[in-house]
Amino acid sequence: MADGHLVEAFLEAMSVERAAADNTLSAYARDLEDYRAHLAARGRDVASADRPDVEAYMASLAGRGFARSSQARRLSAVRQLHKFLYAEGHRGDDPTTTVDRPKASRGLPKVLSVADVDRMLTAAHEAARAPVEKPADALRPARFAAMLEVLYASGLRVSELISLPASSIRPDTRAMTVRGKGRKERLVPLGPKAREAVLHHRALMKAAGRHQGSRFAFPALSETGHVTRQAFARDLKEFAAGLGIPAAKVSPHVLRHAFASHLLAGGADLRVVQELLGHVDIATTQIYTHVQDERLTRLVTDHHPLART
Repeated sequence: MADGHLVEAFLEAMSVERAAADNTLSAYARDLEDYRAHLAARGRDVASADRPDVEAYMASLAGRGFARSSQARRLSAVRQLHKFLYAEGHRGDDPTTTVDRPKASRGLPKVLSVADVDRMLTAAHEAARAPVEKPADALRPARFAAMLEVLYASGLRVSELISLPASSIRPDTRAMTVRGKGRKERLVPLGPKAREAVLHHRALMKAAGRHQGSRFAFPALSETGHVTRQAFARDLKEFAAGLGIPAAKVSPHVLRHAFASHLLAGGADLRVVQELLGHVDIATTQIYTHVQDERLTRLVTDHHPLART
């Protein structure tokens, strides 16, 4: 098979056999295209690449200034490809088995304070309830307030938030079934304020005669039929900046971090938070305990009398 067809076969297997999400497949495709370009420059391809070729690729990533976490992600894609080629009989070996994985230094996630989140929610609701000349003028601020409430109330990934089905939120909904990474389903909470915000937006849409019959909770005039992740992230940053909160400090993922860290700070069990976030490995969730540890250390350093001697 030609070089490109081997990669296509691998991506198809990832989609069908492992139920990889579209974003995951797109990332694999981009990473492997870069790997193939590197091999082509050396007169090689994925069927003939050996360990020195893979190591040279990793060295080129470091030379181009890629972070160690990005290098590790690229190597993971290359390894998955070669593992597939070996298993399917397209190659007699796997050249990646002895290539060392870059040790990624994992920084602590950015977390908004409870006060910052409360300020954002309060301001969003005020904007959503402000008087307007036409019913349609209230749709965008009401939708933003609803999305912000749902995101912080449930800890959804932004991809899960924007594609949330309209049927998942009804007047009596207390929890939602969400399909996350790998198409795995989990149950996430929905507080009364978030539910009321969604229903308020829905009532405004009906009054304005917009998006009737949409299957999405947050419909928009886009190709997908719902708000895009880029549009929501942009609106979120602009909204935060308007409140004096640095835009660099805010993103949809930061709100997900806030959901988790604020739960743990309130005494929630780590395993429960893992389930709510949809993490397969609890080690991924444990990063939030480090955030709490850092805060406690800073608290002692700043305020304990012996720390100033």
